[in-house]
Amino acid sequence: MADTSDKTEDPTGKRIQDARRKGQLARSKELSTALVLIVSSLMFLLFGSFIAEALFAVTNRTFTLSRDETYDPTHMFSAWGEALSMVSIPVIAFMLASMIAGIYGSIALGGYNFTWYSAAPRFSKLSPMAGLKRMFGVNGLVELLKAFAKFFVIGGMALVSLSLFQDEALHLDQEIYPLNIFHALDMIEWAFFLLTLGMIPIALFDVPYQSYKHNEQMKMTKQEVKDERKNSEGDPQVKGRIRRLQYQAAARRMMQEVPKADVVVTNPTHYSVALKYDVDGNRAPVVVAKGSDELAMHIRKIATAHDVPLIPTPMLTRAIYYTTEVDEEIPHKLFMAVAQVLAYVFQLKKYKAGKAKRPKPLTRDLPIPPDMRY
Repeated sequence: MADTSDKTEDPTGKRIQDARRKGQLARSKELSTALVLIVSSLMFLLFGSFIAEALFAVTNRTFTLSRDETYDPTHMFSAWGEALSMVSIPVIAFMLASMIAGIYGSIALGGYNFTWYSAAPRFSKLSPMAGLKRMFGVNGLVELLKAFAKFFVIGGMALVSLSLFQDEALHLDQEIYPLNIFHALDMIEWAFFLLTLGMIPIALFDVPYQSYKHNEQMKMTKQEVKDERKNSEGDPQVKGRIRRLQYQAAARRMMQEVPKADVVVTNPTHYSVALKYDVDGNRAPVVVAKGSDELAMHIRKIATAHDVPLIPTPMLTRAIYYTTEVDEEIPHKLFMAVAQVLAYVFQLKKYKAGKAKRPKPLTRDLPIPPDMRY
């Protein structure tokens, strides 16, 4: 297994997707706990008095019975109905808010992800050595530090709460019942809220730490990146060979079209382009083959062997070579220049056949637009 110090490359998209399928995401238990506790304490502040008053009313109602209600067997069900109607709304609101906070806290870091992979049994989880590494590794040390931080931070908030409500708590016995009970409940609500605030700095530390730890775990070695690219895109050597074979096949097809060309325009040193024009058709002249260096020389040899005229037009040849692919029509901006070349070639053929006078030499100043000059 590669050492973690060798993992210097950022994870690829495939690595991240595979990790998500396995349930390997950045998660913060402290964030989820903090959100649940804080939301619960806020809901306790909002609905605690309503719940207490409802419970007080339910208790008072169920223990205060008339003589007729005592002998009525159906009274129990009506009493339960009254109790549920008074308590259910604030309790359900409290539970829903806490549930939503718990769900959101679980997916806030890393996003929503559902997979059965993490739930599947694996014997690797039972490895004693892996457990010892988790206990005595960096992660175990961080968890220990977080436990101490929770103890001291929440303990400090508890001391703050005691100091704030000490005098009020000592004088509760002097208040009138049931106001003293509601007063005590009010102090408990605020003390609970202050204690939950102690989870905020713990969560603020844990969220970036979990993100950093997950990113470090996802990093890859250079060899892993190469292997993944090879597996997903194919072996570079095999791909290179395929490209060479494809190029050779395309070159052979082009060479088969050269004897059918009407003319081969050349830049005598580097480029050759074979053109074909169907006089009876509606298409413009078409490039049937083109090449540079060795391939250009090969096109010229085939053209010479099949009596295809070779016309040296360096600027026109470069313009067609860089703007037109094989089996494509020449650009309309080059129509006039190519038309002059084809006209010269057709006159030359008639001259060789004894049907016309020798044509004048082709002018070197062919009409090529400035933006087509290469």
